[in-house]
This record gives sequence, structure tokens and C-alpha cells, in this order.
Amino acid sequence: MTGQPSPLITCTPGVRSGKACVAGTRIAVYDVLEYLASGMSQDDLLADFPDLRTEHIQAVLRYAAEREKRISGLTVA
Repeated sequence: MTGQPSPLITCTPGVRSGKACVAGTRIAVYDVLEYLASGMSQDDLLADFPDLRTEHIQAVLRYAAEREKRISGLTVA
């Protein structure tokens, strides 16, 4: 992935050390994934983070899947 990952996921130097974040927020992709993995529901996540929308969560999941696919393609069996 080069440049910006998507319009809803951005990497901005100086914001969360340049980590991928939900656009217009300081909520890192990692944070959303961690909350979901810990069992938090999407509804709870949206209630706790009013800046998040359903499409943001979908973009986070898509970003993670694309990153995993790219990393998997780089590894040698």
C-alpha cells in the first residue's frame, strides 16, 4: 500500500506516530481491531466513540484484511 490507504483510513505524520487511523480522528486502526477482538460489539464501539460510523469499522476491517493479504504474499513458505 502506498500513499493513503483509503479515504476513511489515513496515515498522517504526527498523528498517533503516523499509524493508520480512522480519517479525521485519532482512533487507530489497531485500537478498533483490539476492541472488536476483545469482544466489544460494533454497537458498543459506536456508542463509546461518537466520531465512528459503521463505514469506518468496515474500512478498518478491509484495511486489516488487505494488509494481511499483502504481508502473507511477502512471506516465503
